[in-house]
Amino acid sequence: MLTVVPDPADRDNPGPSSLIDEIVRQGARRMLAEALAAEVDAYIAQFAAERGEDGRRLVVRNGYHQSREVLTSAGSVEVTVPRVNDKRTDAATGERCRFASAILPPWARKTPKITEVLPLLYLHGLSSGDFVPALGQFLGSSAGLSGPVITRLTETWRAEQRAFAERDLSGVDYVYLWADGIHVNIRLEEHKLCLLVMIGVRADGRKELIALADGYRESTESWADLLRGCARRGMRAPVLAVGDGALGFWNGLREVFPQAREGRCWFHKTANVLAALPRSAHPGAKKALAEIWGAEDKTCARAAVKAFEAAYGAKFPKAVAKITDDAEELLAFYDYPAEHWVHLRTTNPIESTFATVRHRTKVTKGPGSRAAGLAMAFKLIESAQDRWRAVNAPHLVALVRAGATFVNSKLIERPTKDAPPEAA
Repeated sequence: MLTVVPDPADRDNPGPSSLIDEIVRQGARRMLAEALAAEVDAYIAQFAAERGEDGRRLVVRNGYHQSREVLTSAGSVEVTVPRVNDKRTDAATGERCRFASAILPPWARKTPKITEVLPLLYLHGLSSGDFVPALGQFLGSSAGLSGPVITRLTETWRAEQRAFAERDLSGVDYVYLWADGIHVNIRLEEHKLCLLVMIGVRADGRKELIALADGYRESTESWADLLRGCARRGMRAPVLAVGDGALGFWNGLREVFPQAREGRCWFHKTANVLAALPRSAHPGAKKALAEIWGAEDKTCARAAVKAFEAAYGAKFPKAVAKITDDAEELLAFYDYPAEHWVHLRTTNPIESTFATVRHRTKVTKGPGSRAAGLAMAFKLIESAQDRWRAVNAPHLVALVRAGATFVNSKLIERPTKDAPPEAA
């Protein structure tokens, strides 16, 4: 019976959970028991007309199964499932029919929601050995929270990652593409894990993970293999690819998708330029670089490049060369809609997403193996992907794919041959 008023004898020895938690759990227990009973009654009523040679029903109630604890979002709930005696025989298999509850499958110890949440908690920083002390009291039971259970749940990530790496790409069109290599420490191995990441913008403006692979030090061959695999599975060449100039990605891109235009990440480029300058010159150099990537249009940006060269070229030619040698790639984003500039100037979609990956691997001091690190990164990105917003003015992405020309961020309309001449 559900008790609302606590027993005075319990006030001197309070339990681990509060009264409201106990009320919620008892309510959940009663509702679940009623739902299971109703499900069994409906199953028996469905076959009430079927009788054996002795005239007795073939499907009847047969007491209860042994009670068990089930972890739910309301906490641990003790469940006693009604038992069904089904004497019917399946004509197709010749085996005896069995009742299977759609509400609570046989041997289920956790609800699907808990099964999904536990690996995600591990993914975001909760060590497998911390689940019992962290969640045992919260859920009212420690059943199903052991380290091996959590580890077993995370093993499915590897299969999901492999399926993702082999999926068909012919039905998706990626107009813009960001590429970067992320290094992750591996706890049980000597070398770091280098994750090759590509994120794209679909024709409808949505961002999506294209590929994630284990590379070797961001080498050209590793990137080329990844791009060849994407092309083999039906991926079209992007209109613009943005990345760090030091990547081996560019040689692979020129081999597999030579028609794609190259863009450079201003975040990486700024760091490279400042590394070639004395610290005293950093404030002025940052301002001068911002004049380039924050210019009103491409003409003003070219003028800002010349001003930067004039100001720093004599004393710091190596720093200036990092800008002038890649000027066309650095200013490529100006040839696209102004609404997209903020997205195309950097590889921020990758950098911001992998901040979570770095945090998780820092907590665990790195994954135990390269396969585990790849699977962990995949699930973190998949989880973050649901929160990615579309690019600004998503309707313009399809125009970019169609080959529309933008000058000073304005769409240039192409007159048709049959169009009447303009009035003088």
